[in-house]
Amino acid sequence: MSSESEDRDAALHAVSSAVLAVTRHLSVREVLQVIVRSARRLLDARYAALGVPDDQGAFAEFVAEGISDEQWDEIGPTPRQHGMLGAMLREGAPVRLPDIRRDPRFEYWPRAHPVLKDFLGVPILDGDEVLGIIFLSNKRSPGGFTEADQRLLTMFAAHAAIALTNARLYERGRELTLVEERTRMARELHDAVTQKLFSLRLTAQAAASLVVADPARALRELDRVERLAGEALAELRAVIVELRPAELDRHGLAETLRKHVRLLDRLHPASFSFEESPVCELEPAIEVAVLRVAQEALHNASRHSAARAVGVRLGCAGGRVVLEVSDDGAGFDVTVATGRGLGIASMSDRAEAVGGNVRVRSEPGRGTLVRMEVPA
Repeated sequence: MSSESEDRDAALHAVSSAVLAVTRHLSVREVLQVIVRSARRLLDARYAALGVPDDQGAFAEFVAEGISDEQWDEIGPTPRQHGMLGAMLREGAPVRLPDIRRDPRFEYWPRAHPVLKDFLGVPILDGDEVLGIIFLSNKRSPGGFTEADQRLLTMFAAHAAIALTNARLYERGRELTLVEERTRMARELHDAVTQKLFSLRLTAQAAASLVVADPARALRELDRVERLAGEALAELRAVIVELRPAELDRHGLAETLRKHVRLLDRLHPASFSFEESPVCELEPAIEVAVLRVAQEALHNASRHSAARAVGVRLGCAGGRVVLEVSDDGAGFDVTVATGRGLGIASMSDRAEAVGGNVRVRSEPGRGTLVRMEVPA
């Protein structure tokens, strides 16, 4: 088989993987990352990026390959729709240049931005609508980007359009399902909790009126108040547990966790990091349980551990989704941790409810590791 045929087969396999990613119910961002990563590798570019514009002159999604997280932090916010990116969004036509800096449409880039030279960009089209742009820069092999490279990137852009459209339809479907589910829960909340709270109020009023005239009966009424309050609390917890965070529907589990960790890293003096390997396809209830356990463990690490570094790892091993939250903080004696407000029982309950388990390993002065495993 010729090298050209092998390259073509590799390209077809890569774009097929990107489209199949949608059927695995990955988020839009994850699908775009598959496309950009594959395009960069197959066209031998140092940098690759894909942007989906929003209505405020910026980008709703912007994924890039070849730039580290540290470089992104130095560069600053994602780009606006100006310069060459803005021109491509307006013109909707491919651009292939030996040096982007010499093109009149080029404006500037931030000081920490890598220097781009040879450039290849194509629009992502749905009919006449420009959904976004995908572009490459700094081809590693000499000679710059070729016409064959442009045809291949155009194929990636076509599949990106399919992936974007399908993923958006899928997310809209999930949003509609979520609205229906929350409407149902609102009815349950009204029918169950509201009625119990109404009975609770009447019983409390009766007990208050009997305190002087009939103390014994007032005590019985107060016992009923306590029972009704417990039932109302149980009903409310049951409804809350069923609520699926909206972030999961918009971004998926991995991206929701990544955003949460990034926020904690900005808010706390400790360093928070997120590491992800390919995650199994998960049922919605499992996604919620994993997210809640991660949030509880991160809350403990940020509030109680005095750690310098906190790490989150998410992935699959042996058909099980594995979550680990570790810190290098003060640690504690796990055998006496019950009742300290660390939520160990709550995390275990969440895991067991979806067929999994949580193990906490910690010693005073040696940090803490929370590990959750759930069958995928």
